[in-house]
Amino acid sequence: MEEKNINERISSIENKLDIILEEIDLQRRHRRQLEDLQDDLMRVGKDVYNTAVEELEEVHDQISTGDIWHLFKKLLRNINTFNAMFDQIESVRDFVDDASPLVRESIIDFMKKMDEFDRKGYFEFFKESSKIMDNIVTSFTVEDVRNLGDNIVTIMNTIKNLTQPDMLQAINNAVSVYKHLDFEIKEDYSTFKLIKEFNKPEVKKGMAFAAKFLQNLASHQTNNELKQVDKISKN
Repeated sequence: MEEKNINERISSIENKLDIILEEIDLQRRHRRQLEDLQDDLMRVGKDVYNTAVEELEEVHDQISTGDIWHLFKKLLRNINTFNAMFDQIESVRDFVDDASPLVRESIIDFMKKMDEFDRKGYFEFFKESSKIMDNIVTSFTVEDVRNLGDNIVTIMNTIKNLTQPDMLQAINNAVSVYKHLDFEIKEDYSTFKLIKEFNKPEVKKGMAFAAKFLQNLASHQTNNELKQVDKISKN
């Protein structure tokens, strides 16, 4: 019985020794890793130091230690400014992220509208309109354009009067009559027959309209000439 207890104690001691040896081996490997890391850091630090010395050697005539310290203190004094600047940059980035879908949608809508214009022929129309402008430029001189500018008010007033409903109706009626008017007279008209035609109410009305029109036209022309003379005399 006593021998059994001794064997159990020996076995327990061996297990503890194995644990102690494993821990020692783990500590040894850990120490070796730290030594390797230290060696690597020393080599990197030495390379960084040598590189820094070489780089600073090239600019040592332009800067001094005081300049470096001045820059460092200035950076520290403006740390809040840098923080605010970074906050603004983050705000801009957030804005861009939020606006990107809207911009993308706007571009898509714009491209759809351009495609619609193209299918309807807007671009072809503008292309052909440029030929009209070319014809205008090549057909008129600078003097013609200058005269157009001098008389643009008169031209606009004429267009304004022509576009009145009653004037458009009168022009339309005149065009309709002209289209159906037969200029080829197939029968002979004697003097008596012409006088008889003049006695018709519609012929008399037309002649009275023509006379009134010519009378008003002459009066209007005379007034314009008087206004022009008065304008020249004032100048």
